[in-house]
Amino acid sequence: MINEELKAKAKTCLECPICRRARKNQRGLAYLFVRLVERKGCPSCKAFEEVTGQRAFDPITQDAIDRIMG
Repeated sequence: MINEELKAKAKTCLECPICRRARKNQRGLAYLFVRLVERKGCPSCKAFEEVTGQRAFDPITQDAIDRIMG
């Protein structure tokens, strides 16, 4: 079961400007940063991956948004 604290951290990753840009563009410095560095050290990125089942730099799906918000 996913608790509310984990969902709150995942929502932070969903709203993060760096992660949002990486998910949208799928290339560039933000993408490389999230892919290689941030997802291993950022608790919000880790929570996002645990809640949604997808990596923090993958394009966002409606299912992932529903899991975070629901």
